Amino acid sequence: MIPAISRLLALYLVFGVVSSAYPAENIPRFVQKLHLGANQVAVISEGDFEARSIGSYSIRIYSTDGALPGDDTTFFVSGIIRPRDGTVEKVSLIDLDTKGLPSLVVQIRSVGTGGYLSADAFAVTKTAISLRGSVSGLASNADIAAALRTVIKQRNGK
Repeated sequence: MIPAISRLLALYLVFGVVSSAYPAENIPRFVQKLHLGANQVAVISEGDFEARSIGSYSIRIYSTDGALPGDDTTFFVSGIIRPRDGTVEKVSLIDLDTKGLPSLVVQIRSVGTGGYLSADAFAVTKTAISLRGSVSGLASNADIAAALRTVIKQRNGK
């Protein structure tokens, strides 16, 4: 007969191994494909195996020139990885300088009390992606586009 403490230890070890194979929460991470026009597509995603509330996100730009229909992520062009304090909530194209060239904007909402917003704006060219401006600590109902416009104007000395 196996002592009770040995059975308890064996059960604990089995439970520990099984539970480590399954995450505590099965909440899917943010992944979105965004067609940019000009024969490009962007894939925006939160980092693999990271907490939903903090970590990083990536933007990968692909050219669709010469791609087969439905296979628009074959030809990688450029990418960037950025830190995030919160979850990626929304990705959009916004004209931030009224020149008709929209910026790719990633909106992030903090987790916890306040639900503060932050956002990064990127310029995308045929061969590169670059950060244009960033805002953080905004009220949960803030106008992200207006805040980014202000930062970009200040950065450009206008």
